[in-house]
Amino acid sequence: MRSSILSLFLGLAALSVGPAIPPASAQNQDDASFRAYLDSLRPKARAMGIRDGTLSGVFSALTPNPRVIQLDQSQPGGGAYSPIPAFEPYRVKHVDAARIGRGRTAYLANRSRLARIEAETGVPEEIMVAIYGHETNYGSYTGDFDLIRSLATLSWEGRRRTLFEPELLATLKMLDNGVPRSRLVGSWAGATGYPQFLPSVYLRLAKDGDGDGKADIWSSEADTLASIANYFVHAGWRRGQPWGVAVSVPANFSRASVSARTAPARCPRVFNRHSRWLSMAEWRRLGLVPSRGGWPADNVMATLLEPDGPGKAAYLLTSNYRAILDYNCSNFYALSVGLLADAVRQ
Repeated sequence: MRSSILSLFLGLAALSVGPAIPPASAQNQDDASFRAYLDSLRPKARAMGIRDGTLSGVFSALTPNPRVIQLDQSQPGGGAYSPIPAFEPYRVKHVDAARIGRGRTAYLANRSRLARIEAETGVPEEIMVAIYGHETNYGSYTGDFDLIRSLATLSWEGRRRTLFEPELLATLKMLDNGVPRSRLVGSWAGATGYPQFLPSVYLRLAKDGDGDGKADIWSSEADTLASIANYFVHAGWRRGQPWGVAVSVPANFSRASVSARTAPARCPRVFNRHSRWLSMAEWRRLGLVPSRGGWPADNVMATLLEPDGPGKAAYLLTSNYRAILDYNCSNFYALSVGLLADAVRQ
């Protein structure tokens, strides 16, 4: 199955290597292939309860978007042990004065609803705000790609169909459920709304936070914050525990003595950088000291992460940090969310 990009490449190559499929013919083949793929989705969509009228209304005018294929194929790689850049430049960019200031404004403007949601879920007010700020800079940019067109293109292209096809079907289900097509825009890879939920996440976890009967994560801060909290509840957030604590590590500390003993089952590039789990009491006995404030409860378990190596910033990270990683499995992301949350709450 050829993409429009590959067809264009073959057409250009014909200028120097001789006969090849003419561009127009290749485009016709791509169009036919795309139509056939869309038709193959109909039984799966019907099994989800999506009406044929919804499918026909969307599919009749749908065309592939070569740009999203380019963006997908240009994503950086990196093995589990490949070099990782320094965290500090990322932190300076993502936990900056402007984002902190806007976060405090959003925090103060939503205090009553944030307090209610925290009381119901145990997810701290500032964590909800920090996710909102990190994902879309408090709703200032949510993406402008047509989700259905993008996801249909990526599913048809096939390289990562197992990832994108379920999200395409979920988007069609959202449309069939009454979400306006004009709302179904976002990133090239399918994330949408203020919290940048994938469509499947929206269907499972989006919440009505203002009581109007809708889960509007595209314009309602109340629904957005309630939906973010609901996500963390399902990711295993533990009420009353911090996400982590910045610490000072003794100069003579033996890192080999706390190295992880098992290989991570997922996100090895992320979890290979963490120590094994120890209680806060055990970390204290090893000589670590909080950079500010006191210790969490002695029985709270945590791993040690020094993102820029020994002698620099260090953090003890609880299971709630793992809940942030569930949102986006990146140490840089999760650390900056936690640090932004702390700065907003101050």
